Amino acid sequence: MENAENGAVLRSRFDLGPGTYLLNHSVGRPPVDSREAFVAAFYAPWAGGAGEPWPAWLAAVERFRGAIGRLLGARGDDICPQPDVSTGFARLLQCLPGLTGRREVLLSERAFPSLGFVAECSRALGLVPRFLPAGVDERDPAQWRAQLNADTALVLVTQVQSNTGVQVPVAEVCAAAREQGVLSVVDAAQAAGILPIDVAALEADFLLGSCVKWLCGGPGAGFLWVAPALVERCEPTAVGWFSHADPFAFDIHDFRYHPGALRFWGGTPSIAPYAMAAHSVECLLAVGVPAIRRRNLVLGDRLRAGVPGECRVSPAAPGERSGTVILDFGAANDAVSKAFAAAGVQVDRRAPGFRLSPHVYNDESDIDTALAALRDAGVA
Repeated sequence: MENAENGAVLRSRFDLGPGTYLLNHSVGRPPVDSREAFVAAFYAPWAGGAGEPWPAWLAAVERFRGAIGRLLGARGDDICPQPDVSTGFARLLQCLPGLTGRREVLLSERAFPSLGFVAECSRALGLVPRFLPAGVDERDPAQWRAQLNADTALVLVTQVQSNTGVQVPVAEVCAAAREQGVLSVVDAAQAAGILPIDVAALEADFLLGSCVKWLCGGPGAGFLWVAPALVERCEPTAVGWFSHADPFAFDIHDFRYHPGALRFWGGTPSIAPYAMAAHSVECLLAVGVPAIRRRNLVLGDRLRAGVPGECRVSPAAPGERSGTVILDFGAANDAVSKAFAAAGVQVDRRAPGFRLSPHVYNDESDIDTALAALRDAGVA
């Protein structure tokens, strides 16, 4: 896959747009045939089908669940679509009072802020959020273990820190939680599609993710995995007719939870995001996440080698770093921003520096273009 011929074939399968695109940690690029796949799965049954399009639409959602299941080494039946990670997290927190007598929710100050907002609002449920300080090294499971106590109900572990490029040892943290009777949920939004994930190996109780980033599926297609042994004890309160054991029973006095993960779904679901994302995820599965990761590491190493060591913020070791290379040029950051813009290199700037994230459809020429812009700014 790493040879030039195969790289060119992969580039041709994605709509890369103008310039040099290294924003895959934010929004991944769509496969070139995404429009056709979307029309076939969503629009055609609506516009040209006989009768209601719901059977075809629900089949598209099942296809999405199956694709995410294969991505995670799970059954599609254990996946519930969610509009985003925050909504999924909120629905999980609704279940905690019925799952445990404990009340504390532990998460890091480096977690995505939206999840912190959800945790703070969970006080209305009688829960109490507590934060692992940002200065703590989350790569050390002992740091997490030291924060767990007899009242900790749930720990949220962010697998990849978006602003530092740090990969957290999720399995070890989940094991530490399990040893103390604490439930665990993994936020895999910045990991899914770039790091191999096997939920059986992680042994978490829940996992949340999104298709907008490395999975190239666009916004609105989030997902929640629930451990099969736990799901029947979960009773979320934000439900709807698609959370029902029989969505078409239509008896207003008879609500029964779906026996599986779909109890976390809700009312009339969106279909379009999942129809789009199912195709993108399948395209990436055909390449293989291990191959995607190998390519990412090769291009990340090429980028890191071209800049001074003191400018490299994200870790170097493959087991500790995410798919994103973070660089900080200090007082020269404004000049670097202008140089990237002039060269058409699409990155983003967020403290502590610039985030550059090569995907499988990027190649050495993209990295060389970025490095040339850095030389023009006088920092490489």
